[in-house]
Amino acid sequence: MRARDLDLPPGAGADVGLAHDLVGIGDVADRAVERFAALPDGTFVWTRSSDGLFHLGRIAGPYRAGSAAAMSVGLRHVRRATWLDRPFREDEVPAAVAATFARGGRNLQRTHDAVAERLTAELWATGGPPRR
Repeated sequence: MRARDLDLPPGAGADVGLAHDLVGIGDVADRAVERFAALPDGTFVWTRSSDGLFHLGRIAGPYRAGSAAAMSVGLRHVRRATWLDRPFREDEVPAAVAATFARGGRNLQRTHDAVAERLTAELWATGGPPRR
């Protein structure tokens, strides 16, 4: 969760998303927003907070415009998310997920890797109860 147009420290958007149970994007491109809005509830999402830890969540609500807190870090488009309480170190996440973050992208990306998808589902199942 990083805005393309704001010079913020890495993880600022993720920190706000985690604090407010959101996942969001800053894109203004209609196609990106449409793809984000169309993701089904239950879609797995990963983010990386300012402390460098990874967080696993699932989309849990419809698309809406970002709140003031979300907008302050450039998250113009948000969805409710349920995040696991337990963060993960880089060596605990699927390799393809870590590689996606290592590329430094500032947009919503799908990790096209069957092993990563399977391991993500397993981590969700064993990672502890979702945050309330």
